[in-house]
Amino acid sequence: MYTRILICDDSAMARKQMARALPQDWNTELQYAANGREALDLVREGQADLLLLDLNMPDMDGYEVLEAIRKEDLPVMTLVVSGDIQPEARKRVLAQGAIDFVRKPVKPSMLADLLEQFGLYQPDPGAPQPDSRGAGDKTPFSVGLSDFLQEVANVAMGQAADLLARLLDTFVQLPVPRITTVYRSELSMVLTASAEQQDTYSAVCQGFTGAGLSGEALLLFSDSSVKDMGRLLGYDDTDAETVEVEVLMDMSSILFGAFLRGVGEQMDIHLGLGQPMVLGRHRRVDHLVEHHNQRQEKLMCVEIPYRLEGYDIRCDLLVFLTEESINRLEANLPFLVGDAGESS
Repeated sequence: MYTRILICDDSAMARKQMARALPQDWNTELQYAANGREALDLVREGQADLLLLDLNMPDMDGYEVLEAIRKEDLPVMTLVVSGDIQPEARKRVLAQGAIDFVRKPVKPSMLADLLEQFGLYQPDPGAPQPDSRGAGDKTPFSVGLSDFLQEVANVAMGQAADLLARLLDTFVQLPVPRITTVYRSELSMVLTASAEQQDTYSAVCQGFTGAGLSGEALLLFSDSSVKDMGRLLGYDDTDAETVEVEVLMDMSSILFGAFLRGVGEQMDIHLGLGQPMVLGRHRRVDHLVEHHNQRQEKLMCVEIPYRLEGYDIRCDLLVFLTEESINRLEANLPFLVGDAGESS
């Protein structure tokens, strides 16, 4: 008899990882949903016994799915699997009816123990491995570089948010990381389009390198947010000019360090950080990145807007990978996503 499992995640990389993390001696029938609406439709049709649910998704996120399941009293057990590891995130999903919370990337042994704890799975070492439909390396989708980086960024973003949330005793609202390919000369146009009109920004940048990868991390902080952030960080005189610089350096240290450490852990590499540098203060976004305008190198950009619940604080983290790094990642992608050696 099969256990019907529905994996809901907007990332193909995450769906593949989740399928591979399931116990190999467990008879399962797998289905996949790329967003919350697709998952709800399948649950309403009675297609799932267990829903493995991501939180950060476009259109309809995991919190909204949990709310709909509870309101409609739908007969499915839901296990949240997310990179958002803030204590408040776990508290909220349990309050909305999830049976438990598992952090990404999922450890198969931990997942098996949890499934056994809830009576969903019983290990049988002597049983032959079943040919579970859609399981393991037979996942019916491929993973491109953008999707791989989005999932890596999602996990690293959650680790940085957890550090920030614990430090500031607040809840960090997390988006779906945005992955784009741009030329350096286009950066001012791209950033201006995402910036708030009528606002000026301050920025800190920091280079990184390691294991053939290199790039630059950029933190954009709206000037209207600096005083609130200074108060949250415990500074007394938030009007002092030196405090503004301290706020920028504190935030860049927290977010750059935690995010890049999270990326390195997932790729099993160490990324060394250069010295942080203030690019400018109280300036328009296009002026802050004008040093890029004369270069045509292609970059891959990871964009993450961090927002603190209950505060009008805008803080955007952007990580740029060089063209050489992009080429190296493309060449190594089958190994990075675990597809090397698979039969077609």
